[in-house]
Amino acid sequence: MKSIDELMLNRRQALALGMGGVATFGLAACGGSSDASSADTSDAAAGTEAASTAIDSAAFDALVASGPAAAEADVAKSTWATKVKEAGKLRVGGVETSTLFSQLNEVDGKHRGFDAGLFQLLANYILGDPLAYDLTLVQSSTRESVLQNDTVDSVFATYTINEDRKKVISFAGPYYVGHQGILVKAGNTDIKSVDDLAGKIVGVQEGSNGRKIVEEYAPNAEIQELGTDEELRRALEQGRIDAYVVDATLHMGSIIENPGKYTLAAEFGPEDPLGIGLPKDSDGVAFVNDFLAKIEDAGLWEQLYMICIGSRIGATEAPKSPAIGA
Repeated sequence: MKSIDELMLNRRQALALGMGGVATFGLAACGGSSDASSADTSDAAAGTEAASTAIDSAAFDALVASGPAAAEADVAKSTWATKVKEAGKLRVGGVETSTLFSQLNEVDGKHRGFDAGLFQLLANYILGDPLAYDLTLVQSSTRESVLQNDTVDSVFATYTINEDRKKVISFAGPYYVGHQGILVKAGNTDIKSVDDLAGKIVGVQEGSNGRKIVEEYAPNAEIQELGTDEELRRALEQGRIDAYVVDATLHMGSIIENPGKYTLAAEFGPEDPLGIGLPKDSDGVAFVNDFLAKIEDAGLWEQLYMICIGSRIGATEAPKSPAIGA
């Protein structure tokens, strides 16, 4: 396993690339509204070209196997955790095509990425085995329903915490904070910021909060909803939409996997806190939040970030983890 010191570069690049700035990834990137300072964004833009990088599978596997174990008493006092323990599997709603967050390796059949690492650490925490999980594939439009009908125990799927969703499900976390990103075809010079979306056809995912965000920040854009990330990128490539708006981290993965094909034109909008979906009013919220606190205190959150995201985008020190329960 590579040491984390070997992966670290500096915090400023990590914040600019991963949390608030516009990343170059070997392509032109243009400034937009973000929480990163102009100096941080300039540092990112001046960085060396980042190569398309596969995840370090050995480092990932070693990390998820090294996580803490829950005390039997802590499991026993949680109805949610007890149900998982008795079933012998953590039932997870998630994806397997997200380059940075959860991707299936078709050779060994394992899921790896930031979300995948967290749910495997949680499986290990409760069941003593990071592979003691069953994954049900979800889309943005089905994440609530699989929790409501008890198909899954939890949803790990770059799931933004918002008030509408909290009416029907509960969230643990947040465990990550991002922003919205504007993806365009490489060579597009018409769109450099969210203001340039006026009069353009902008794609968003069905069931995501993309429509609401675009309506707020680019009210004069024409919105096109499609079901999956793949469908939206295909529409972008075919010229059926001018831009595609979703969480910037998803775009980072697409750019890494398809060098020379896309540009992240800008990031914009409010902080986007990602949470772990759980059944409404479940005592699993307290249990999972306690798990997240242990992961952060042990330094595993930072290590997981570096393995799954930081080292692969040419970035560096992990950003500060968000305040749990905030």
